[in-house]
Amino acid sequence: MKKLLIFLPLFLFAVDNQKLIDCYKIFQQKKAELEAEAEQVLEQQEALESLKNTYMALMKKKEKELKLKEKELNLTLEQIKQQKEEIKKLIKKYQNLLQEIKSAKLDKITQSYAKMRAKNAAQILEAMNPQDALEILQKLPPRILSKIFASMDPTKAAMYTQMLEKDTNESTNSSNSSGS
Repeated sequence: MKKLLIFLPLFLFAVDNQKLIDCYKIFQQKKAELEAEAEQVLEQQEALESLKNTYMALMKKKEKELKLKEKELNLTLEQIKQQKEEIKKLIKKYQNLLQEIKSAKLDKITQSYAKMRAKNAAQILEAMNPQDALEILQKLPPRILSKIFASMDPTKAAMYTQMLEKDTNESTNSSNSSGS
C-alpha cells in the first residue's frame, strides 16, 4: 500500500497536469477565437469608416452640384426678369405707337368729314356705329359740328349732343381728379 500511496500523488499530479494542459488548450482556442472576432470587428470598423468617408465625399459633391444648379437657376431667373421688363417696355411703346396711328387716322377721317357737305356728313354719321361717330364728332370744329347737327335727324342730333356732353364731363372730371 505504500507503493500505492506514492503513486497516488503522482497520479493526482498527472491528472492535475492534464487538466492544466486541457485548460491551456481551451484558453488558447478562446484566445484565437477572440482575436479572430477582434479582427472582424476591426475590419468592420474600417469598412464603416470607409463607407462614412465615401458618403461624406458624395454629399459634398452633391452639395456643390446643387449650389451650381442654384446659381444657374438664379441667373436664368434674372434673365427672365430682364426679358419681361424689356417686353413690358416694348408693349408700352407699341401701344403708344398704335394710339398715335389711330389718332392720326381719326384726324384724317375728321378732316374728310370737315370738308364734306354737312348734309352728306350727317347722313353718313347717322348710319355709323354711334361710338365711332362720336369720336369723329369730338374732333370737328364747333362751326362744322353745328352745320352737321342741323342736317341730322333731330333725335340723332340730340343723342350725339348728350353723348358729347357726357364725354366732355367725364374728361373734365378725370383731368380734375388726376390733377388733385
